[in-house]
Amino acid sequence: MDEYSCFVDWDKMDVTVQSQDAKDLTCTEFQELKQLARQGYWAKNHSLRAKVYHKLISNIPCRTVTPDANVYRDIVVKIVGKRNSNSLPLPEFVDDSLVPTYCLNAEGIGAVRKIILCIANQFPDISFCPALPSVIALLLHYSKDEAECFEQVCRILACNDPSKRLIDQTFLAFESSCMTFGDLVNKYCQAAHKLMVAVSEDVLEVYSDWQRWLFGELPMVYIARVFDVFLVEGYKVLYRVALAILKFFHKVKAGQPMESDSVQQDIRAFVRDIAKSVSPERLLEKAFAIRLFSRKEIQLLQMANEKALQQKGITVKQKRQNVHLAVHAENFKSEIVSVKEMRDIWSWIPERFALCQPLLLFTTLEHGCSLSRFYSHSEGHEPTLLLIKTTAKEVCGAYLSTDWSERRRGGNKLSFFGTGECFVFRLQPEVERYEWVIIKHPELATSGSEPENHVSPASSTLSSRSLPSDPSDRLSPFLSARHFNLPSKTASMFMAGSSECIIIGGGDGQALYLDADLNHGRTSHCNTFNNQPLCSESFQISVLEVWGFRDTMNG
Repeated sequence: MDEYSCFVDWDKMDVTVQSQDAKDLTCTEFQELKQLARQGYWAKNHSLRAKVYHKLISNIPCRTVTPDANVYRDIVVKIVGKRNSNSLPLPEFVDDSLVPTYCLNAEGIGAVRKIILCIANQFPDISFCPALPSVIALLLHYSKDEAECFEQVCRILACNDPSKRLIDQTFLAFESSCMTFGDLVNKYCQAAHKLMVAVSEDVLEVYSDWQRWLFGELPMVYIARVFDVFLVEGYKVLYRVALAILKFFHKVKAGQPMESDSVQQDIRAFVRDIAKSVSPERLLEKAFAIRLFSRKEIQLLQMANEKALQQKGITVKQKRQNVHLAVHAENFKSEIVSVKEMRDIWSWIPERFALCQPLLLFTTLEHGCSLSRFYSHSEGHEPTLLLIKTTAKEVCGAYLSTDWSERRRGGNKLSFFGTGECFVFRLQPEVERYEWVIIKHPELATSGSEPENHVSPASSTLSSRSLPSDPSDRLSPFLSARHFNLPSKTASMFMAGSSECIIIGGGDGQALYLDADLNHGRTSHCNTFNNQPLCSESFQISVLEVWGFRDTMNG
């Protein structure tokens, strides 16, 4: 067919890539390349795609000494010898069961294993890289020989641009990406997340499959289109496409019984047969229609998750079973919520804190209704979870990202603080979560104006502080005020406390006001959601609890 055909089984390939006229790609501007990649400009011509891949990968900034095609020719015989390439044992950092064939011929299938072994020889620092076989199998389609494919993969692995994230090569990076994906699902695919919580015991275990959906289960024509954009735009594209896959899975499967005992298996099967439901164009269209924040925000979240894992000593695959924790029924007792309800709440909080177990810090039944005692028991803990049960049997609460001691920064004035990870929620009579106003209205992130539905009607008379500019001592940087072009009053307005009251606000205008005696409360700006307010406009508190997050791995 052409110089890039030696590893391809053309009987299995989409015929459209064989019949299109050759095109040229002369543009170098990022925005134009981005548009062409998303439109599939080079997807219909095999030779053009190969040339584009070669050009894009050649421009990746790499380490000074990066193995090239000549290195491969020098080492392949020494490493592989005369052994049958199809029976070659693979290194532990890849999953032997996830080596895709991607319409490769017998020679190409064997070449994948040979290249993996040579990469293991040249990159001893790789400890976990499940996406590698898929990347190699894909690039073999667009390489003149094994050595050229090896060189291209090495350039991707050896990228030294700190602003670029390409392929995870350690378990720490991989696991933190799974946690980051879980956080993104929690925020941007709430309907799908609710389904995952309902049908699985361990939501993070489901989300740990997200890279497998792309690099393993997704058919060749789909992953090639994703890779087109990935090489231009980077790692963020992978998150977008995986979120789109989950959205389509929910849309197709919602209301239907699961086909197996495992939602993980059902999602994998859906991805393998995705052509029955969604075209590659529609998948990418959905992916780029999801309103995510900037690459910087995703990087901050990834860093926070990595830091949380490192602090718990989780860096290698052997410790993976310790990562995915749930609320342990035998150690949990609340007068307000059941174990199942607490697990539902746990599914909403940032993944890095879902690694911890709930620890009861304060309860009015034991510690009384003193606000000063509330503060003394809650301070020093970040984040915390507030639960309230009213005398009318309503149950609501809030996830609070910031230590209550921050309230003193405002002196004697009532000042607001907190980050965009805060939210309020209702459990009884119906379950609903209300996020920070900026989450629901991301257009405010580029606006200098105050939002109309402040959580506090007295906001114009209340002072507020901006968050510290140095994030090094804070584990909750995601969506914090300092990363938005917003007035600090708008950006940090979520929680406030004084000796006289507590104010906690959320998105959709929902807010809680608690009096100094912790016996009475009221809600303000109760814009309804599904015709349900957060709580009664004025209520009496039956029980109030504050929960912290206990790191069970470090005692």
